[in-house]
Amino acid sequence: MKKLADINKDFAQWYQDVIYEAELVDSSPVKGAMIIRPYGYSIWENMQKVVDQKIKATGTKNAYFPLLIPESFLKKEAEHVEGFSPELAVVTHAGGKKLEEPLVVRPTSETIIYAMFAKWIKSWRDLPLKINQWANVVRWELRPRAFLRTTEFLWQEGHTAHATKQEATDMALEARQLYKDFMQNYLAIPVIAAEKSASERFAGADHTYSLEALMLDGKALQMGTTHVLSHSFPKSFDIKFQDKDGKMKVPYCSSWGVSTRMIGGLIMSHGDQDGLIIPPKIAPIQVVIIPIYRKDDEKELVLNKVEELKKQLEKLDIKVFVDDDDQTTPGAKFYNWEIKGVPLRVELGPRDLKNNQIVVVDRLEKNKQMISFENIATEIPKILDDLQDKLFKRAEKRLMDSWYQGDKLKDFGSTLEKEAGLYQTGWCGSKECELKFKDYKATIRCVLDENKHSQCAVCDKKSEKDILVAKAY
Repeated sequence: MKKLADINKDFAQWYQDVIYEAELVDSSPVKGAMIIRPYGYSIWENMQKVVDQKIKATGTKNAYFPLLIPESFLKKEAEHVEGFSPELAVVTHAGGKKLEEPLVVRPTSETIIYAMFAKWIKSWRDLPLKINQWANVVRWELRPRAFLRTTEFLWQEGHTAHATKQEATDMALEARQLYKDFMQNYLAIPVIAAEKSASERFAGADHTYSLEALMLDGKALQMGTTHVLSHSFPKSFDIKFQDKDGKMKVPYCSSWGVSTRMIGGLIMSHGDQDGLIIPPKIAPIQVVIIPIYRKDDEKELVLNKVEELKKQLEKLDIKVFVDDDDQTTPGAKFYNWEIKGVPLRVELGPRDLKNNQIVVVDRLEKNKQMISFENIATEIPKILDDLQDKLFKRAEKRLMDSWYQGDKLKDFGSTLEKEAGLYQTGWCGSKECELKFKDYKATIRCVLDENKHSQCAVCDKKSEKDILVAKAY
């Protein structure tokens, strides 16, 4: 068993240790790509299940579009192709021949989806059109890190068309709220929902809204984004509809997505020196039961009771796993399930049978408590709910404790570079001043709807709005 790197001294190595020791991923023979192992994929499936339900509740329907996109499609929207060019993977040969037109492995699907929208949208009656797909995308990352930035990753991407820009904006904001609810109530990660600066927008968008979270090491992580696309996007694909007044018009579009990056956010928000901590609402295994016995006559009695307990918890819709591997010691099992972040561990041995109880240990605080068999149905769900709540409140406190106010970059920049955290400050809105934050390895994470700071942090001009600045993944 490998000892995890010190979470306080080498957070990056701790992260790498956890994702491999917890069997979330494995190395891939393809540079920059990751193999998601069953335990890691089950976390993604749980995320997918909840987010998919929320997306469908907006009236959005699932579909699927091809992985390969004609290169000419991306070139139709100049800003879009320019933004993605460095990350594109392009197929030039297939079937033993050079292709007449190269095919791009999708970095995102706006272009191919809007080519189809041009066929499907003819009248105002066809709007709004709301489509989502769960898919893989490829972006050629220079500095890959599993779950955070990889050559290939999994995500969902929603694409919608509307009669008015306000409707497209409302959809982008509704999607952002959907994500915020999921991240806070399921992942137990507090997020800041705000707009990106112009330079940080999605390529081809008029507005990009993001959800920013603060990781254990004080760096920010963009957990998801939603976009109101430029009108040039649907114009480029000749999407038109006849409105109620009989005139031909161009619809307004939104796009939005979250990805397997959320797993990285989960790890870096809730881990500790012993490994991962998974919030109960999203955990593949919520309760692991460890039977403890030494003699064969004890084994049968204990395992019978364990099976009874398992069935009782499953009736409460609790995800349970029994670790009855005789080749592994209880101590090794404790270590394994702690690294994997299972919320609750239940121990049951001969002495517990005599005392009519189980031993319960929670993953967050390692509190050990005895619960009588009669109280299991009420106590276990309560402990899981409390743990979910504690994880969110702990992360929320860390966010608030690491949220600083700064007037001038020259005063707080060195502290930001050294200690990280979120810094709220003023900004005049200029690109020149925005670039100055990079001197301290930081970027504008989002623009806030408030103005506590009257002057720009870089120059002496009046601040348009406050911004949040941080080092980020």
